[in-house]
Amino acid sequence: MTSVRAAGGGRGSGRAASGGFRCSGCGVESVRWAGRCSRCQEWGTLEAQAPAPRRGAGIGGPRAGAAAVVTAPAQPVVAVDVTAARRRPTGVDELDRVLGGGLVPGAVILLAGEPGVGKSTLLLEVAARSAATGSRALVVTGEESAAQVRLRAGRTNALHEDLWIAAETDLGAVLHHVEEVQPALLVVDSVQTISAAGVEGAAGGVTQVREVTAALIRTAKALGLAVILVGHVTKDGLVAGPRLLEHLVDVVLHFEGERHSTLRLVRAGKNRYGPADEVGCFEMDDGGIHGIADPSGLFLSRSGGGAEVAVPGTCVTVTMEGRRPLVAEVQALVAESSAQVPRRAVSGLDQARVAMILAVVERRAGLRYGRSDVYTATVGGVRLAEPAADLATALAVVSAFRDRPLPADLVALGEVGLAGEVRAVGGVPRRLAAAARLGFRRALVPAGAGAEVPGMTVTEVPDLIGAIARMYDT
Repeated sequence: MTSVRAAGGGRGSGRAASGGFRCSGCGVESVRWAGRCSRCQEWGTLEAQAPAPRRGAGIGGPRAGAAAVVTAPAQPVVAVDVTAARRRPTGVDELDRVLGGGLVPGAVILLAGEPGVGKSTLLLEVAARSAATGSRALVVTGEESAAQVRLRAGRTNALHEDLWIAAETDLGAVLHHVEEVQPALLVVDSVQTISAAGVEGAAGGVTQVREVTAALIRTAKALGLAVILVGHVTKDGLVAGPRLLEHLVDVVLHFEGERHSTLRLVRAGKNRYGPADEVGCFEMDDGGIHGIADPSGLFLSRSGGGAEVAVPGTCVTVTMEGRRPLVAEVQALVAESSAQVPRRAVSGLDQARVAMILAVVERRAGLRYGRSDVYTATVGGVRLAEPAADLATALAVVSAFRDRPLPADLVALGEVGLAGEVRAVGGVPRRLAAAARLGFRRALVPAGAGAEVPGMTVTEVPDLIGAIARMYDT
């Protein structure tokens, strides 16, 4: 049963003396009286309910929850039927990877991302794939017209007879469409554009977003309907609206990507039904968004087979995005500065961590580039925030400073500490195996890693000095 609070005026608007109001037509519950039901849109159907008995202080007091209605009897966990919650693949493999295998009926998913990153395009593709498998999908758009969505669907080939489109901004109308269409998947784009009649505040406000989300969650659980909500983000990259929104939903996904890059990443920030450390990789072009099973080649300027001529200031590392190893390249450039204060520019790396690495290299390795500009960047628009890329960043800076290239088939893994030590990182065998598949044959890893990969020479280094001494003769 869907329940939406209403904060309207009129008769019986107080809440203290009554137990709320219930629509005699559709049964929706409301805290305050309103002239029109927010769900069925009928006038004068909200009726006052008797207040619930107060909970007693002890065993001898009044019966606690005497007026409560038990929806289903308690039962042993081993006796619960799980077939109703069996996953249903979306048809988009990379999204299924992040979700843990597919959509769970009754699950509510929040997909957040910056404007223009491709959220609507991705979900339109998911809805079309769902419709193609026999599961009717309904896309409710509050930011575009139905004709505009139809144009994008034609451009991305996301057309199907079981894919339904509705342009609505009223919660009652959305629930009415759900009742009429009976979809297995509901996409709401976006939750900040939907408003509930009688609820205080404008659409997108804290109260409106909370009430709209709560109503959609109740509908999803009652009907076994998978719901995907599109959410806006703030300038800091956080989900706009109340933080309670992330606690209400079952899954929180973050859609990331640079405007100048075709790469898109979907990360799971919360997942009640699967792993919360997975990442899905997509490529966006004129034909829509397509999943990338092995995106490592996007982050390299060379294939790593050894036939290419390496240039100074480049080093390859392997980062873990969830449980997926990604081979990426770090580039550095050290140039004489004409400014009084040399420049330090960073792209795709953590700026504070790069500053620390530069200080460690200068202090422990004896390199003096205080009068030089230092630029560090990644290839392909990937962002490397993992400490395992520290050693590759340091070796790239050393290579650029000495103007001497590293071997083209070398990868480096390890976290660099302030004392110059190379610390251990997790999943070294998986990382090296991914690099070996791309043709890399040499590796510098932290001491004690104990990794052996067929066809690859693995050298363990205890500190940065040892790594610099061995980076040319491995």
